[in-house]
Amino acid sequence: MKRRLLALTAIGVAGALSLSACSSSSTGSGSGSTGGNVTIKLLAADYGTAGTSNSTQSYWQGLADTFHKSHPNITVQVQTIAWTNWAQVATMIQDKQYPDILEGDAPQQFAADGLLYKLTDVMSANTVSNLIPVFAKQEDGTDGTAYGAPFTTSARGLFYNKKLFAAAKIANPPKTWADIQADATKIKALGGGNIGYGLPLGPEEAQGESYLWMLGNGGGYVDSTGKYAINQPANIETFNFLNTLIKSGATEPGPASTNRQQMWDAFSAGQVGMVGGSGALIPDIVKNGKLTTSDYGVVPMPGKSAPLTQTLGVHDDVVAFKQAGHADQIKQFLDFVYSDANQISFDQEYDLLPATTSASAALSAKDPVAAGFLQNVPNSVVYPSNTNWNTVLAKLKQTLGTAASDNASSVLGSLQTFATSNQ
Repeated sequence: MKRRLLALTAIGVAGALSLSACSSSSTGSGSGSTGGNVTIKLLAADYGTAGTSNSTQSYWQGLADTFHKSHPNITVQVQTIAWTNWAQVATMIQDKQYPDILEGDAPQQFAADGLLYKLTDVMSANTVSNLIPVFAKQEDGTDGTAYGAPFTTSARGLFYNKKLFAAAKIANPPKTWADIQADATKIKALGGGNIGYGLPLGPEEAQGESYLWMLGNGGGYVDSTGKYAINQPANIETFNFLNTLIKSGATEPGPASTNRQQMWDAFSAGQVGMVGGSGALIPDIVKNGKLTTSDYGVVPMPGKSAPLTQTLGVHDDVVAFKQAGHADQIKQFLDFVYSDANQISFDQEYDLLPATTSASAALSAKDPVAAGFLQNVPNSVVYPSNTNWNTVLAKLKQTLGTAASDNASSVLGSLQTFATSNQ
């Protein structure tokens, strides 16, 4: 089973770009329409394992080589960086070490700094119109112009272990927070080190797990006008409940320092009753071999009084930097990248979901698992698109988990101050 890492968020780069050429060794600048050889630099997230055939470097390298055969005057240099190590990219940009194409980050801050091409400068109208609307609308800068495009997407649900539910005499999956607490308590009481609910609030993806819970109480990161509302009463109430859940022993010890992959591994090993997840969890389950497809189920994430009617949708983006002046070459490459065949091959390799309407339809027709998640995408809730969201996100990942404590109001208040003072 191929590796899938559907969560999308953080990538990184250590120091200056040291890019390996994909094909031809020729370099240069200028427009492909005028003849000369041009090299464009691609920096992308690695959703696989570096140094193996599963590394996303292999995917992009193969794509770049194929593209070069039909566009011999354009060489794409490729570097991929582990998706868990994004923080250093800001330093690279500050040092003016710009790639031509960056896959893995939202456009708003870069656009505000005047660094990016408009999307219509580097992507054909047909490709732009094919982007999934709920994600495409997140690509606008403060001027209402799109400066990026979603590249890969995901949707979330609640995975539950049917074997542990049967052993604990739980008839149905949970629909409310009270159900989660009651079911988790019964599973914990089975003994054997079982965890009732896996609550990963560590830095890998604290923002995603937390958002699912906040949505269940009518909360979120921003209010109806798009202004930050991290410390709104609904969010404080949500984290107070999580504090109660933790204190009851229904979760793993120390959620604030527990990463998502740890809980996914434990769920795959049959030791966790419930955990939030995406399609990326399924390959882990298969690889571990402890649970069959009939041993687990996926349902909407429970809310305070009812299941979520809108799940969390996540996307990683493509942006194009304009410093080298390679708009024509970037457009040719991105239109190639966003073809249905290339979108689907990437998503099947890493168990992600497409960012285009046509590729989503094609994948749904042949992959029932992907279809189950894709049906929730058009109505999903997405992260904020505020200009400083990347800065706020980095802070949330390190701090938000500590709000599930006796100091929820204080922690959320500090994060609200940080968000509003760094705009």
